Amino acid sequence: MQVLDIYAGKNALARIKQDGFSADLFDYMLGASGGPKWFVLAGLDRYIFPEFFAGRTRPLNIIGSSAGAFRFACFAQNDPLSAINRLAERYSQTVYSDKPSAKEITTKGTALLNYVLGENGCEEIINNPIIKAHFIVAKCKGLTQFEAKPLQMTGLIASASANALKRKWLEKFYQRYVFSSPNSDLNVNDPNNMATYSIPLTPKNLPQALMASGSIPIVIEGVKIIDGAPSGMYRDGGIIDYHFDLTFGPQKGLVLYPHFYSKPIPGWFDKSLRKRLPHANSYDDVVMLVPSDEFVASLPYAKIPDRKDFEVMPSAQRIEYWQTVIAQSDILGQAFKDMCDNQKIAEYIKPIEFG
Repeated sequence: MQVLDIYAGKNALARIKQDGFSADLFDYMLGASGGPKWFVLAGLDRYIFPEFFAGRTRPLNIIGSSAGAFRFACFAQNDPLSAINRLAERYSQTVYSDKPSAKEITTKGTALLNYVLGENGCEEIINNPIIKAHFIVAKCKGLTQFEAKPLQMTGLIASASANALKRKWLEKFYQRYVFSSPNSDLNVNDPNNMATYSIPLTPKNLPQALMASGSIPIVIEGVKIIDGAPSGMYRDGGIIDYHFDLTFGPQKGLVLYPHFYSKPIPGWFDKSLRKRLPHANSYDDVVMLVPSDEFVASLPYAKIPDRKDFEVMPSAQRIEYWQTVIAQSDILGQAFKDMCDNQKIAEYIKPIEFG
């Protein structure tokens, strides 16, 4: 059974054919939103973070939203393997009451983040000279800035309607803020010409920005104040950048993108818009690592975990399922390692065909 599919954009494929496949090809890595879907990628993270990029001497920009931001907060710590294991362990075992409030979910999310960061995580991330972390957050405008559910829901419906007509109209409701490692020169280029505002990470604003990046509207409370950023309400970075439709600079290296699906969805509101795909040139330099359909079919319930599991499974059943997926995901990490070691990746690469 082939467990891992690899896709490459046209520029990435040409580079691999010319130079072979190695960690040195990459200047960027992407981490998508998706909550518990991330568990299927845990084994890839457990290889990529501590081993694939080990010994690197030039900066690697890692850009994440929501769950991707939490993962990359692990990657930039001094011991990324221990950090990613803490995230998988605590997140998979989280239990809520039967009808949890946004306050309850927020409180447990904050506790999860504190556990993952530990005593020194913020300083380690900020001071990492090689792994440069960038966390995407959406600053809310209009009714989406309020916590009251009727107001927030009205704002969400209005922003979803605007987005359905034109993705750029999301700017009427949200602004993209990227909280970045100090001294980083990352450029974010949006084909829809939505603006990007950059804020340097500090020990004080890093946990605030991370919590905001994972603050799902209605479900989790937004973050009202982030130190060093304009006043306002900040929520889930996936609202604008769910699976990304962006390019990056100024470095010319490729983008490594472990992802749970072979066809990314640009923004959170695009999930129901089947024709809303990323621009093809946003993925020209991307290499995607994706669990194969056969691998997903081999998982319990033949599916990748998702947030609905909280609603449809008793806690004990859900925790067992999620931890099984986390354990089985190591097969993907081992498959990628074997391909790298044997220099056989070019044999498996498929062209990215969307956009």
